[in-house]
Amino acid sequence: MKAYVFPGQGAQFQGMGKDLYEQFDWAKQLFEEANSILGFRITDIMFDGSDEDLRRTDITQPAVFIHSVAVARSLDDFKPDMVAGHSLGEFSALVACGALSFESGLKLVAQRARAMQKACELVPGTMAAIIGLEDSRIEQICADLNAKGMVVVPANYNSPGQVVISGSREAIAAACPLMQEAGAKRALPLTVGGAFHSPLMTPAKEELAKAISQTQFSTPVCPIYQNVDAKPHTNPDEIRENLVTQLNSPVRWTQSVLNMIADGAQEFTECGPGTVLTGLIKRIRK
Repeated sequence: MKAYVFPGQGAQFQGMGKDLYEQFDWAKQLFEEANSILGFRITDIMFDGSDEDLRRTDITQPAVFIHSVAVARSLDDFKPDMVAGHSLGEFSALVACGALSFESGLKLVAQRARAMQKACELVPGTMAAIIGLEDSRIEQICADLNAKGMVVVPANYNSPGQVVISGSREAIAAACPLMQEAGAKRALPLTVGGAFHSPLMTPAKEELAKAISQTQFSTPVCPIYQNVDAKPHTNPDEIRENLVTQLNSPVRWTQSVLNMIADGAQEFTECGPGTVLTGLIKRIRK
C-alpha cells in the first residue's frame, strides 16, 4: 500500500517551486491561481525571496502548502491508499486526497497563518528540540513546570528520541537544562516565531474554528491519519474537528507513521519541499 506524506513549516527553501512553474503549464496556472486567491504574488517570494522573508509564518505556511500540492499533482502515479501531513502539512494532505479543494485549502492555510501570527504577537513563545530522552520523562518535566504556573508541553512527537516542546520563553528556558539533567543528549532552542501546538495558540484556534465551520469538506478518496490522534479518518465532520483541535495539541507523527505501517503502508512518498519527513520515517520504521 502507498502512503503519501506532506511536510509542515520549516521545510521551505529559496526558489521552492520555481522548477515546476517553469516546466509545466498546469503548475504555472496553479501558482498563478494561488497568487490570485492570496491577493499578492507569493511566487515572487517563493522564487526570489530571502530566507528571512520565507521564515515569516504568513508566508511560510501558504508557500509550503502550494509547493506540496504541486509536487503531488506532478506525480504520474499518485494514487494514495493513505495520507498524512505534519502540522500544516495536514492541509496539503486533505487537498491531495480530495477532502478540500485547492482554493478552500489555501484560504484556510492563509487564515491559519495570520491567526497564529497574531497569537504569537499576543503571547510570545518559542520551542525546543529534545534529543535522546524518553517521551514519558519529557512529559513529566513539562507537567512539573506547568504545576509551577509555567506553560510548556510536548508539541511534536517526531520520531523515537526526538520530541519538540513548546511554550512560553520562560518555561522553555527552564525546561532545557532540566531535560539535559534528566539525560537528554541535546536540548536545542529553535528559531521559530512562537509556541506552536501549545495552549498559547488558543486564540488562533478560536479564529480558525470559525473559518473551518464555513468551509466545505468532502469525503476523501482514502483515509487521512490526523495529528491529534494518529488515527485514520474519512468522516468530514471528524476531520473538521481534528483540524481545529490540532492547533493547540501535539503532532503525533511517530504514532501516525507506526499506525500507517500497521495498517499496511509499504511505501512512503514525501510531497513537498525537502526530505525532513523521509528522514523521520526512516528512524521510526527501523
